[in-house]
Amino acid sequence: MLDALLAAPVLVKVVGSLALILVVNRLAGNLVVSVAAGTLALGLWTGQPVSVVLGTAWSRLRSADQLCLMGTIFLVIWLSCQMAAAGVMEDLVGSVRSRLSRRGSMAVLPAVIGFLPMPGGAIFSAPMLDQVDADGSVDALLKTKTNYWFRHIWEYWWPLYPGVLLAVGITRLEMWQFMLLQMPLTLFAVAAGYVLLLRRIHPTGDAPAPGGGAGPRPHFLALILPILVVIGTYAAVRLGLWRLREAWPGIPAPNMYLPMMVGLVLAMITLGRQRPLGWGKWKPILFSPRTVSMVVIVGIIRIYGGLIEAPLGGGPSLVDAMQAEIDRWAVGLFGRESELVDLVVIMLLPFIAGITTGVCFGFVGASFPVVVGLLGPDPSPARLMAAATLAFGFGYMGMMLSPVHVCLIVTNQHFRTQLLHSLRDLLLPAAAVLALVVAYHFAIRWVGG
Repeated sequence: MLDALLAAPVLVKVVGSLALILVVNRLAGNLVVSVAAGTLALGLWTGQPVSVVLGTAWSRLRSADQLCLMGTIFLVIWLSCQMAAAGVMEDLVGSVRSRLSRRGSMAVLPAVIGFLPMPGGAIFSAPMLDQVDADGSVDALLKTKTNYWFRHIWEYWWPLYPGVLLAVGITRLEMWQFMLLQMPLTLFAVAAGYVLLLRRIHPTGDAPAPGGGAGPRPHFLALILPILVVIGTYAAVRLGLWRLREAWPGIPAPNMYLPMMVGLVLAMITLGRQRPLGWGKWKPILFSPRTVSMVVIVGIIRIYGGLIEAPLGGGPSLVDAMQAEIDRWAVGLFGRESELVDLVVIMLLPFIAGITTGVCFGFVGASFPVVVGLLGPDPSPARLMAAATLAFGFGYMGMMLSPVHVCLIVTNQHFRTQLLHSLRDLLLPAAAVLALVVAYHFAIRWVGG
């Protein structure tokens, strides 16, 4: 029995470790424990000695990327709490509710936050949904799924996201081409989210909230000024660093989270000048145990990612091993010369990479070089675009269904819901998007000849 487990395919081991996260979370109700259990199981089941697992964990935790990621998560939560304590969240929710129904507000607010390319951004919009649902009549699990789904409707093409930039670089498409190509995927996600999630919100209280109150509400743009500061600063710093490296190529690449951290700090300063808070309100913001718990979870998730990327006994990484297994199985099923082999790899490899990494740039970096390589040295524009959107759509849905996706975990943590239940109920909207992506893929190929 033990020999059979150790001899299992790498894909089975990785999926098994993800399943263990769900099972332990179901039994223990603790995300820190469940993610840690899955991470340890992955390391040991793939034959890594405990010393190697601990070494990978320490190497990942002390890396500049990891420290900056955890710093970014702290800043995201602090800015969110600062906006709540200063009354901005309440005013923003009121402003949106005065124009939209409760159902519409629960989609628009996470979508607005979705323009921020920050890790764990769903925790920013989750408190807003609580305020929209002031009477608590919407099920917590439905709020979890709605917040998570609509927070991620722009990352298919929004050029501030690292995954989009990486995909453009690997495919060598122009940015405007990639954006236009991917925009329909946002429409697919919105349609699936509306039909399968939003329509389940009870119509009671669905009428627009009155715009009244003690006085006129602040202008919507003034309320989202901190968000605009983050977006503007992020774009400006990225552009400035890019031009700096163009002028002086020898300058080392800056940390990928640096522009976001600068933007978040400036947003907090801007909001502090608009609506100052006393130390009595700042203290619980800065020293919340729940914030520390979320950052610890993110740290463990990144250790899991480190194990996925690490070489196996000096050989290929787990991602490379899974790629080889998928290719071998596809050839065994359809034959080497069948076009179905390429289609299976283009769909399945990004999907598995998305599930196992839980981040967009993770599945793009792991799968897109293989996808582009399958197309040959000089593919037609239509074939390249069709393959790119198919791979991105499947990879993205894999990411959305990943138990190690930071946004999913922090959203479940906020609403105190179960990972397994959240993922189960996201299967149908994800399947709907994938069906539309496949149809879109063949439509592009048909139009392109």
